[in-house]
Formats: sequence, structure tokens, C-alpha cells
Amino acid sequence: MVIRIILIIIFVFLFYYLLKDTKNMVSGFIVAIFIIFQTYSLIKFVERTNKKLTQFLESIRHSDFSSSFSDKGKGKSFEDLSDAFNEVITEFRSTRTEKEEHFNYLQTVVQHVSIGIIAFTKDGKVDMFNNAIKRLFKVNNLRNIEDLRKIKEELPEILLKMKAGSKSLMKIIIQDEFLQLSMYATEFRMKEEEYTLVSIQNIHTELEEKEIESWQKLIRVLTHEIMNSITPISSLASTVKDILIDEENKKILIQDLDEEDLKNVQNALITIQKRSLGLLNFVEIYRNLTRIPKPSFKHFPVLELIHRVNQLLKPKLDELGINMTVKVLPEDLMITADPDLIDQVVINLVLNSIDAVRELENPKINIFAVTASSSRVIIEISDNGYGIKPDILDKIFMPFFTSKKHGSGIGLSLSRQIMHLHKGSIGVKSKPDEGTVFSLVF
Repeated sequence: MVIRIILIIIFVFLFYYLLKDTKNMVSGFIVAIFIIFQTYSLIKFVERTNKKLTQFLESIRHSDFSSSFSDKGKGKSFEDLSDAFNEVITEFRSTRTEKEEHFNYLQTVVQHVSIGIIAFTKDGKVDMFNNAIKRLFKVNNLRNIEDLRKIKEELPEILLKMKAGSKSLMKIIIQDEFLQLSMYATEFRMKEEEYTLVSIQNIHTELEEKEIESWQKLIRVLTHEIMNSITPISSLASTVKDILIDEENKKILIQDLDEEDLKNVQNALITIQKRSLGLLNFVEIYRNLTRIPKPSFKHFPVLELIHRVNQLLKPKLDELGINMTVKVLPEDLMITADPDLIDQVVINLVLNSIDAVRELENPKINIFAVTASSSRVIIEISDNGYGIKPDILDKIFMPFFTSKKHGSGIGLSLSRQIMHLHKGSIGVKSKPDEGTVFSLVF
């Protein structure tokens, strides 16, 4: 740059000197041409940087990272600039390669998973679906959610109406195959457009297995209870028959019975009556499990619920010397539920805790209510009792299962059904000889 400017200055002075003498007009004209040429050369030299910068930015804009820059012999500043451009281009190329590898990795994972995944825009245009969707719906191509109408008429509407976090169950038949679909949706935004991503899984086999397992457990319980009543009834009926009827001579022996025989017949009939009533009571309890009324929802304070429970059970707590503490955070914590049904659940859990601690020297029951991070209300009933053995922990919610000497075994099963009707859940944590915690999540 310095050399070029000095040359231009020298030629400008030479041109000025030659113009003073008319004899040197031709020489002046030649010098003027040199000045123009050197000025043009200087402009082109300066514009070289702008051209390189433009080329560099264009390469980035079009993701063309195959370009390279070289300015050997043009000066250190030009060489440093070219080196910087080449380093940036190399970094971009490396980043793009890494992103492509990551994209291919995610694509492989998405296509490999057995759960169907489909992503679509709000207008139903399908952006992505994996191989599991192809196998599930027996399709090779899927451009729009409307294409699923041929599988089930209302399926497109259900998918389009799903919001983030929503779940749905649907039964469909595809090529004579019955499917029970579980669908879960989430939403995301990409390139200023909103997408819905839905995972779809056929849970028919799992539901069948659970259903069979539930039936087997229930049949075992029912068989046990019925056999406990039928066996003595059958035995006593046979005894009475032997006393009253002479099978060999086909005679009724009522007139030949002495006082002891009559007493035995009376005792047998009383026992048969009691066992029959017990069996009828068992059947009635079983019927009650399927007759839980539909919840009548109200918005009320948790403290009000605990106050009602405490008022009802206070005489029993005082009688057994059990200390029950209550903590609600915040104190004005509210829940939306059926007060009568939830009262029944909490009373049942507190009664269970009373049975667990009644023989301890320092019996304690705690009720703690709080709002969780998920904005759901949790009510915990804990005690310092003998706890629940690990081998029966997964059975305590089964109908008629009980580890107590006196108990019907329907309290926890009934509580679980009530919480299910409230779209909530009931859970338990227990350690033998340390205590038990039941959690109600609303």
C-alpha cells in the first residue's frame, strides 16, 4: 500500500512538472495514463479484502464449506486474514459433520424403537414417522394425518386435538388384528412453526396379561373365601343327614333321636346358618366394591378434611394414647374432590395406622399435606408402626387380601378405586419395624 501511494504521489508531481512545458505534452499524457492505472490498481488492491469477506460470508450463507483462501506473498495482514477465514471454514465444516452424525444417530434411534412416533404440524402435515408407525398402521407412506382416516374415522381428529401432556386410549382393528393403542402427546416449536409429537404404543398384550393376572388373583381370593364357608357347611349337612336319615332302610329317624342327637343337629344348623350368612356378607361386600358412587366434586380446604377425620377418630386416639400431628403447607391449601369419598379414604388409612401403632410404647401418626413441584396436592399419612413385609407390599391393594386377624381386606382396594375416580393415585412406602407412609396424590 505504501509503495503504491508513493508511486502515485511521484507520478502526480512528475505530471505537474511536465504540464509546465508544452514540449512535454506527450510525456505528460503517458504519465497521466500511469497515474490512472496505478489508482485503478490501488482500488482493486483495496477491494480484494471486501471480495474475500463477501466470498467468505456467501460460503457460510450457502453452507459451502469447501472453499479455501490463500494470499501468499500479498503481505502478512492478507495472509493472517486468509488463515482466519480458513480456520472458521474448517470449524464450520467440523460442526456440520458433527451435527450430521448426531442427526443420523437420532434417526437410527427413532427408527429402531418399538414405540410408534409421529410428528405433524397443526394443519396435519406429517413431518416425520418411524418404522414402528409403518408396522402398526400397515402403511408405507404417510403425508397427512387425514390419511389415517381409512384406519379409523375419528383417529385424525383425536390426534389433531391432542395437546402437550394429554393421553388417550383407542381400540382399533387393522387387517383383523385387534389393537389397544395408548397415545401420549407433546408439543415443540421449530422454524417458527408449531409441531405435535405423538407416541403410539399397542398395549393390548400387556393389558391381556394384567387382566389374566388380576383374574387369577381374584379367583384365588374368591375360591379361598368360598371354600372356607362351603367346606364346613357341606360337612355339617352330611353329619345332619347321617343323624336324621337311615340310608340303608331309607327311613327318617326323627322319632328315634335322643337329646344329644337333637342338640348336635341344632348346633349343626346354627353353624350352617352362620356360615351361610358369612358367605352372603362376603358376596355383599364384593358387590359394594363395584357400586362406588360417582364423585360429586367440591373445592374445599384440606384442613377441613383433616378436622372431620380427627373429630371422628379422636375418642379412639385418646383411648389408645396415640399422638397424631397435622401439618398443612400452606394452611389454606385447597383440593377439588368429593368430601364424603375422600373422608372415607383418609379414615381408612388412619385406622390402618392406629392398628399398626396401638401396641407401641410411643405411638405416633402424622398427617402432612403439601403442594408438589408438579402443582399436585399430596396428603401423606405416616406412622411409626411395625411396617409392612416386603413380600406382601404389592398385594395389599388386592380385594379381600388382609394381614390382620380381623379385617375384610377391602379398605385399601376401595381407597384405590376412589382415588382412581378422582384421577389421582395412592402409593405406599414401608420398612419393617420402622413405619409406613401412604401418599394420596390429587
